[in-house]
Amino acid sequence: MTDPTPHSISHPLPDVAPDSDAVACCDLRKSFGSVRAVASLSFALRRGELLALLGPSGCGKTTALRLIAGLERPDDGVIRLGGRLVSGPSVFVPANRRRVGLVFQDYALFPHMTVEKNIAYGLAGRDDRRQRVAEMLTLVGLEGLGGRYPHALSGGQQQRVALARALAPQPDIVLLDEPFSNLDVALRRQVREEVQRILREAGVSAILVTHDQEEAMSLADRVGLMFDGTLHQLGTPRDLYERPASQRAALFMGAANLVPGQAHGAAARTALGEVRLIEPCQGAVEVVLRPENLALNGAEDGAAAVVVRQTYTGARQDVWVTLRDAPLTLHITCQAGVPWGVGQPVRVHADGVALAFPAAPDSD
Repeated sequence: MTDPTPHSISHPLPDVAPDSDAVACCDLRKSFGSVRAVASLSFALRRGELLALLGPSGCGKTTALRLIAGLERPDDGVIRLGGRLVSGPSVFVPANRRRVGLVFQDYALFPHMTVEKNIAYGLAGRDDRRQRVAEMLTLVGLEGLGGRYPHALSGGQQQRVALARALAPQPDIVLLDEPFSNLDVALRRQVREEVQRILREAGVSAILVTHDQEEAMSLADRVGLMFDGTLHQLGTPRDLYERPASQRAALFMGAANLVPGQAHGAAARTALGEVRLIEPCQGAVEVVLRPENLALNGAEDGAAAVVVRQTYTGARQDVWVTLRDAPLTLHITCQAGVPWGVGQPVRVHADGVALAFPAAPDSD
């Protein structure tokens, strides 16, 4: 019988060592016409790990997910799932033979099927089909709702059905493409926590694609930051936030103040005074100071400034100040106990140590 999938293989995949990575991508490349979507992408997903691919729209993260799933074929490069070669020169295993579960942005539930039938969709021919559906309903906390249709569920419940359907065939990897973007802000955090719990309890390796920094940092064991079709930095959420690889990464991972300075080894002279540096450097730099790394007061040593804007969010407040002796506006996050009013004179100083990057050369 002829394999209907062009350039695919139909022979059994070889056995591999049990300690292989869940996913290993090497030098993946993919273009659509003249647009390079993925350029030389390499990374590995450990077994049982939750990895987030994070980046702005158009950076190639969804294309990378589709390449791993087998929904797109790479122009070049190699993909191994659990040590098994599924994509490479003259080899392409189709999506339905990769043991990969998919959770889409719009959930893609079948509206004419009940919850139970949606979950059972990928279990055709299994003797334990009914038992497996019941197990999934329990895992995702939807016991008693198996007879409902998707339109009768909340957005969070639909999300859990989509995840249960992906997990039901016991895949080796689950791939989630912007799975929380259709939920309102109040529900998003709750559903994120539920999905994280479900994936942990299932013991499955997973890759999450998102453009939301908070989402990536709160869910993932490691985060892969993508720019322009390449993996810019890979590390723990703390690594990427506190030790970004570049100024661009620092700005993408959260609010940051870039303060010009002159570095002389372990410190830099700035308009805020001496700032201690995480890594020694020399010459003209821009010091990265997160809003929480700056402190306000009216008496301690620091640069004289005036409050120009303030927002109150309950447990904290965000304050923007302009320095009197330098053309610089700083964003500061602090506790809400002390109110700071617009026009109020204050002093600001850096707390702790900071990263510095070489200053861009003058355009003239």
